[in-house]
Amino acid sequence: MTRGFARGEYEARLARAQTAMGKVGLGAILLTTEPEIRYFTGYLTRFWESPSRPWFLVVPLSGLPVAVIPSIGAALMGQTWISDIRIWPAPRPADDGVSLLTETLCEIGGPVGVPSGAESHLRMPLADFERVKRASGLEWRDDGGIVAALRAVKSEAEINKIAHICGLAGRAFDRVHEIAAPGVPLSTVFRDFQRLLLEEGADWVPYLAGGAGAEGYADVISPASEVPLAAGDVLMLDTGAVWDGYFCDYDRNFAIGHATGAQQGAHARLVDATEAALAIARAGARASDLWRAMADIVGGGEAAGRLGHGLGMQLTEGLSLTSLDHTVLEPGMVITLEPGVDLAPGRIMVHEENIVITEGAPRKLSPFAGRDLPVI
Repeated sequence: MTRGFARGEYEARLARAQTAMGKVGLGAILLTTEPEIRYFTGYLTRFWESPSRPWFLVVPLSGLPVAVIPSIGAALMGQTWISDIRIWPAPRPADDGVSLLTETLCEIGGPVGVPSGAESHLRMPLADFERVKRASGLEWRDDGGIVAALRAVKSEAEINKIAHICGLAGRAFDRVHEIAAPGVPLSTVFRDFQRLLLEEGADWVPYLAGGAGAEGYADVISPASEVPLAAGDVLMLDTGAVWDGYFCDYDRNFAIGHATGAQQGAHARLVDATEAALAIARAGARASDLWRAMADIVGGGEAAGRLGHGLGMQLTEGLSLTSLDHTVLEPGMVITLEPGVDLAPGRIMVHEENIVITEGAPRKLSPFAGRDLPVI
């Protein structure tokens, strides 16, 4: 598997963006967040963990994108296909890129669109954003959902990266028997599972959650406790591991020592719900249709909540599989199927798989689990 993308991948993304910009009358789009900047540049770094510096990319109606970034990032940005890189010595609180960004936008022209819909945020001080808007004298508006729509439909090259990290995670899940057993604290299992993911080739593991208990677990987002696993527990591990900037996001359930009838039945029902959604996951179906297929099996009605979501450069992105999301599925959309069931008051089991919508039947990206609950 080759890291990065060919220049043509970025040229195609830019061309699609500029066509959409022309239709809505935008002269430029201003991007400030990691996935959006990386989408158009290939600029991949974990330095985004530091909030000290803002980063900007201007996508013009015509011509190539312009990076307006702190000088510390110039060398790495220079390794991408971006040639117009404008820098300042950040952090500089009195003028942290404000003048340089304003000059760039005035040169390119407006109206300027900024992603403003669901899941968007502005990664720069609000006061500086207001200064740029005032100083530019340009018209400002939202980007009309252009960037989100582009990112929602993945290229084959993107899909292959997601499939690759799904495969690496699958090999780590196959080794859980090496690290989990009665008496082992859940926190130790979490640490060791991250090690397995790295050993199998993941670049890093930004997300790992799960739980354990005889009647299921309380939620799917808690950090691990020091409570040791016990015979009769069901253990769940849910990982968002990354390879070359793309996530997998799926889980696996395991019975410790032996599986109870309730655990086995719940696991089988979760897999049945996943397969029901898979059967209708076709271009033209709606996100809410897949939700309904799963909710009818796992129960809960409207209270069943979100039973899946979009996936890509972020752990969750784009559409939600809920009763209220009527997004029409398109070929190239990568989504998760994530039904859950109640085992006891306040105790649940959840199952998750990753797929991509195609022109025909969906393609499985994660190695789908069988109906039998694995026993460790």
